[in-house]
Amino acid sequence: MHELIQQFTTAIASKEPFKLTAYQPLFQQTVHSLTQHHQTITAAESLTAGLFQATLAAISGASAVLKGGFVTYSLEMKAQLLNLPIAKLQHYGVVSRWTAEQMAQQSAHLIHSEWGVGLTGVAGPDSLEGQQAGTVWIAVKGPNSLKAQQFHFSGSRNDVRQKSVVAAFIMITDEL
Repeated sequence: MHELIQQFTTAIASKEPFKLTAYQPLFQQTVHSLTQHHQTITAAESLTAGLFQATLAAISGASAVLKGGFVTYSLEMKAQLLNLPIAKLQHYGVVSRWTAEQMAQQSAHLIHSEWGVGLTGVAGPDSLEGQQAGTVWIAVKGPNSLKAQQFHFSGSRNDVRQKSVVAAFIMITDEL
């Protein structure tokens, strides 16, 4: 697993095409660990538009840990589906630590899961809210913690989305 994480660290700034499938062992390990701990996970996704949950669901045994989740691509859907105050979303912006943390916490709360993941950012090619393409905030809410991290990914729009998914899995693994 250490080699995969090292490989990802190099890939963050790379403009080479990114291969999500290369991280299959990481995804499998996450599902296995959550299953062993009898814990469930959910996510609220913006820029990844369900890719995190689809990646998780592709792993055999995922039904034991994935109850459901949210795709909240717009500010309005973040407010409506996650019960977030629209005024605060407008104040902090959708590409922010606050928003990622709220997405992680609210998704876990609403689905009744031990784990919640919030992914929000700018896949590109254009900037959003003054943030350039590749700027991503990911938050992971575990049973006893809440961690958020900002990333600056390089590559195509799809590469940014896929790198965001891998980064979220690494953050979860670090907390398990």
